[in-house]
Amino acid sequence: MDKKETRLRRARKTRAKIAELKVVRLSVHRTNSHIYAQVIDATGSKVLAAASSLDADVRGQIKNGGNVDAAVLVGKRIAEKARAAGVEQVAFDRSGFKYHGRVKALADAAREGGLVF
Repeated sequence: MDKKETRLRRARKTRAKIAELKVVRLSVHRTNSHIYAQVIDATGSKVLAAASSLDADVRGQIKNGGNVDAAVLVGKRIAEKARAAGVEQVAFDRSGFKYHGRVKALADAAREGGLVF
């Protein structure tokens, strides 16, 4: 079992539990170059809000999309967009990534922005 398969196994377990609870989820994906976040409705069929380090206004504020500073900006933006869409409480889906570094920075910034996990 390689690193990617292990991460995807963890992600499946988390998503199964979130689907069982039928709650809105904040899904995070990270690559070496960028970080992405989406707020997905309870059925899993509709994206309510999305933000990433590729967004034009975020790119103007950061030098590199793959660092903690970018993750903090994306966390703040996703919280703003989610609240504008009427979402205040979410389940955090870290997509199998360890809760550390950029993923943790995004989560903390989203909490500061008003989302409740």
